[in-house]
Amino acid sequence: MKFKFENLLIWQKAMDLGEEMNKLAYKNFPKHELYNLSSQLSRASDSIALNISEGSILQSKAEYRKFLGYSIRSLAEVVTCLHKSKRRNYISHNEFNSFYKECFDLMNMTIAFRNKINN
Repeated sequence: MKFKFENLLIWQKAMDLGEEMNKLAYKNFPKHELYNLSSQLSRASDSIALNISEGSILQSKAEYRKFLGYSIRSLAEVVTCLHKSKRRNYISHNEFNSFYKECFDLMNMTIAFRNKINN
């Protein structure tokens, strides 16, 4: 038995990204970022999968598209946190590029999925 959203590749990738960002935020960042950038990165990355799942349950197609839009916005927030992290030297250039590509790919997949849902 599964919820419908659990079969979605975008939800699965969003779940993985959330775990990666959580580890990054609380393992690599300095303690003084605990209630700032670490928290923001963790919350934004978790919000991606949360909005995908919330929008998929008992919502109209228009509402589902709206929640997918929230997921895309949260992805943009994660990317901005990654830029901040790189500028503050919490992550390397290679780590940034890897996470950035993961976010970019997930954003494009989510936009494509949202575009397939008719109003």
